[in-house]
Amino acid sequence: MSKQLRKIIEIDEEKCTGCGLCIIDCAEGALAIVDGKAKIVKDSFCDGLGACLGACPEGALNIVEREADDFDEDAAMAWVAERDGKAPAGHHHSHGKPVHAPHGAGHPGHSGPHGHGHGHPHGHGGGGCACAGSMAKQVKPIQAAVVSGGPVSGPGHWPLKIRLVPPTADYLKGADVLVAADCASAASPIFHSEFARGKVVLIGCPKFDDTDAYVQKITDILSTSGIKSISVLRMEVPCCRGLSASVFEAAKRAAANTGNNTPVQEIIMTCGGARAEQTLFGQ
Repeated sequence: MSKQLRKIIEIDEEKCTGCGLCIIDCAEGALAIVDGKAKIVKDSFCDGLGACLGACPEGALNIVEREADDFDEDAAMAWVAERDGKAPAGHHHSHGKPVHAPHGAGHPGHSGPHGHGHGHPHGHGGGGCACAGSMAKQVKPIQAAVVSGGPVSGPGHWPLKIRLVPPTADYLKGADVLVAADCASAASPIFHSEFARGKVVLIGCPKFDDTDAYVQKITDILSTSGIKSISVLRMEVPCCRGLSASVFEAAKRAAANTGNNTPVQEIIMTCGGARAEQTLFGQ
């Protein structure tokens, strides 16, 4: 592969804390956490556009100009598919050559739970997103159908934010709980009639909140409240995967702590507000 003078990401390891937020915003999979620091997986995976810059809370990322391999989009996307479990390891090719994971490079976040393919659960807020899920676009909204089953009301409890809900709240006892992305109720005219009916609703945003705190709070709820079931409703965009990751990790921890295996279900909503059969950006 030819080298040329071009723009590419540079990481200041003195500033990098290994939080992994940059990895979530890099659609090409050019970054990974290795030995507690963000590293470039391969120069050819970085397009040099800097979509990850705004995600770093420490200012550890910069765009520099140096000699580097040309950007290879096919190889980058093949690596992302392999990393995220969408293809057998080493079976994706670019220009006739197999793409292999570099030593030490794992899923986004590296040390977080990888179950269910839901992405990195350890976010700490990340404004300035340039990820695919923040791309401005028009979507075709669904039309609300005539509601069956009687009138639809709001959730009837407060607070709603995951961070604010006490694990011992009376309304959690014996409840079916829906952990929903903040965007879901605004995106869908059928949120209350189809997704939230009969459920205690907790809301949050894994992109802007500390999802370590989500994991701990939901673990406490599952361990102490005696809820019947928990569903997680996330948007189809990649940055919302952390909500599912948080709930599944919390369920695993609660089961280890108490022996209670609370049923967990994931529901994915399209940007148009419907239940997704196949997500736009992949699960």
